[in-house]
Amino acid sequence: MGSQTIDKRESSTPEQEKQSAITASTSTTTSSSSRTATVLKCLLAGVLLSSAVVTYAESTSTQQHQDGNADDNAPRRRLSMLGDSIPSYLEGLMKDLRERKKLFDETPPEEVKYWYEYTGPLQKYFYRFSKSRGKADYFEGRDDSGVTSSRFTVPFLGSTEHAEFFGSTASFDNADEQSAHYRLLENCLAMGSPTRPDTSSGLWKEWFGGASGTTAARHLKHGADRCRILFTLNTVGAGRGTTMLWETAPPLKHAQAPQHWTSEQETAVTHIQRQLEEIDAMCATGQVAARVQVLVCEPISARWTEWMDSLLPHCGGQVSDLEKIDAQTTKVDERASPVQVVVVATANSADVCHDLKSGFMERRVQDLILAPPFLSDGKVAASDSENPAVKATHPDLISSDDHDMYVGLKWTSLVTMRAVHSFLQTSADLAAGATSPVNQDPSSKAEVNADGVSIAISNAPSSPFLIPSFVRVSYVSEENAKVAKWRMHGDFFHPAAWEICKDSFEVTWIDHTLSGPGGVHGLCYESSTKSDMEKRLKNANSIGDSVDCGQWWVYMTELQMPTSPDVYANEVTPPIVQGGSNFVWMLTERQRREVVKRMICTNKAGDDKAKLEKCPSPPQAVMPLGDLESFLINYTPNTALGKKHVKGRRPGYSREDERERERELVRERKQLKGQEDIEKALFDYTIYPAALFRKDATLKAARARDAVLTSSSRKTDKDGKPVVGPQTIKSEYYDVTITKPRPPVPGWCQAIARQGLCTLYADYFRTSNDVRCLEACGMKKNWSKIVSSD
Repeated sequence: MGSQTIDKRESSTPEQEKQSAITASTSTTTSSSSRTATVLKCLLAGVLLSSAVVTYAESTSTQQHQDGNADDNAPRRRLSMLGDSIPSYLEGLMKDLRERKKLFDETPPEEVKYWYEYTGPLQKYFYRFSKSRGKADYFEGRDDSGVTSSRFTVPFLGSTEHAEFFGSTASFDNADEQSAHYRLLENCLAMGSPTRPDTSSGLWKEWFGGASGTTAARHLKHGADRCRILFTLNTVGAGRGTTMLWETAPPLKHAQAPQHWTSEQETAVTHIQRQLEEIDAMCATGQVAARVQVLVCEPISARWTEWMDSLLPHCGGQVSDLEKIDAQTTKVDERASPVQVVVVATANSADVCHDLKSGFMERRVQDLILAPPFLSDGKVAASDSENPAVKATHPDLISSDDHDMYVGLKWTSLVTMRAVHSFLQTSADLAAGATSPVNQDPSSKAEVNADGVSIAISNAPSSPFLIPSFVRVSYVSEENAKVAKWRMHGDFFHPAAWEICKDSFEVTWIDHTLSGPGGVHGLCYESSTKSDMEKRLKNANSIGDSVDCGQWWVYMTELQMPTSPDVYANEVTPPIVQGGSNFVWMLTERQRREVVKRMICTNKAGDDKAKLEKCPSPPQAVMPLGDLESFLINYTPNTALGKKHVKGRRPGYSREDERERERELVRERKQLKGQEDIEKALFDYTIYPAALFRKDATLKAARARDAVLTSSSRKTDKDGKPVVGPQTIKSEYYDVTITKPRPPVPGWCQAIARQGLCTLYADYFRTSNDVRCLEACGMKKNWSKIVSSD
């Protein structure tokens, strides 16, 4: 093909030769003219050859969108939603894959090729300010965990990719492209309140109409409608050093001088400011209409209210002159504000409210969001006393309005657009699985549960009620006590959980928990996508002809166990979701009503055990394996690691006796003789890195499935002893050896999954013919087949 192109182009060279002869005629000799013409012809032929090669390469790369070896490319099948096309927002990912492959190919074979997976910019962590030298000390490193960090994630909305994806306000070419960018809005409206706002009202246009003269992109179906989110902020414990935060002055928003350097622990204002700025960035996308309810124990100064309002200009706030308000030379404007400060305690209960162990504020957060009608003290009509859609809160509270989604959080937790988007997508996935026709058939339940790994969910009362939940993670801080001890668990740049451990969760496969664009639409069973999905999954399957369509899910088998004082607050006010967190949780309006239904049932049953058994089971906390890091929320003060748990109230409490026996065995063998610090680190403290969480969950799922697929004769050796390790299937990413380097594609897919891009780019990773990252995104039931070395 290339030679034909070149011959065709060289046949048109007489005109070029004529031009060359004209140019050469200026030479003084005929021989020099001939040589010049010859040289120009050769140079021109070389240019044409290079152009032809580049044109051919570009046409080839357009036809084969999957870069790499032939075995990496999936056969072409046109899926009705996306198929073979590559959206423009994936150009960065494809470039990253090419660079990874280039690095892998150019690295000498004798080098172990693991280091290249740790990508990302070199980051600085400033941990201590030296007044004598006038500068801060810092460490350098790379945070490759994929967790959104208040310390290292500079862009708003969760990551650079999320900021670019949601920050696009240009018009879209077609409905499919728009649906990909507006998936958050579509899922929110499908799971939210059926009562929609009047987007033509003056207040809505004032807050969310955009700047004058601008025309922001609108959804083709929903127009100017937005996802209405209520953030209920628990501020108990917020302070500046030992002083309560509200007794100090807020920082000036547009001060001329640079902001004073503060450590992560010095003041709570930096964490509250970052959270409010994140919420404002959500409103700036044009998809979210946020309101913030700030809960305090006692009245606070107007300057703080105005300061918080000024941080939310895209949500309806306005910048105020805080200096004049502080000097009481001006009055606060009487206008609608997206921020509402609620004093939740009386003079008699203020001390209890300030007590971090009391669980008082956690209860108020739940009451304001859930607002069950039986808390109205008879103010709700009898006909509405069992209606979960009716809220018992005072109408002056913004929580009594209609909202699509609710976020309960403490000031120490950082919630971003990434977390909101992932929560809504996984909620839609679970709703799609519950409405699947296959899961409604009672006769199929036994078969689905036969392998002991999979479960089925439905709309039946007996079906598990699953709600996506979150786990807090913290970074190691130089200001922590015993910091040197904790550095052996990793470096400063990797977050770790302290409220869970390996024994706190299990992993299960749930069929048909994949929702497509446009709201809750089952990709696995709807007629428009079922056949295409089956072809796609059959092509990706490594074992047999199974076309299992669904996701792997992490579900909590233990309650989360924080350190004191939070652990005592949880005992007084348990989280509404079993295994969930009290300090960062979310609910859609549909989920809120289901939770309130159960609360009404249990309240009506009272102490009658027979009636209580008929009530729905409490909601269970789950997280998608393929998007695990989006549900790991940064504890912004980063002081949680290195604190000892209360005895009997630590993660892994279901194996407490077994752990004590292991500790005694270590002492008897004197394996840690003279190393008490290491013994305490292993048995008295919990530091569970985010990367280890994903690894453990992946291997649990792969080993459980391998046990199902491996025949009983292969599970033991010749001597009848159990065989260690996988026999039939394995994890493509984790089941590798040092002597055999990991190929570039699994590392690329793993980075995609850790950064939450499996969900952000759900249209591509769920409906395209590119199935290379199916396993990393948690959508491949049978993992990778083990190829025999014989």
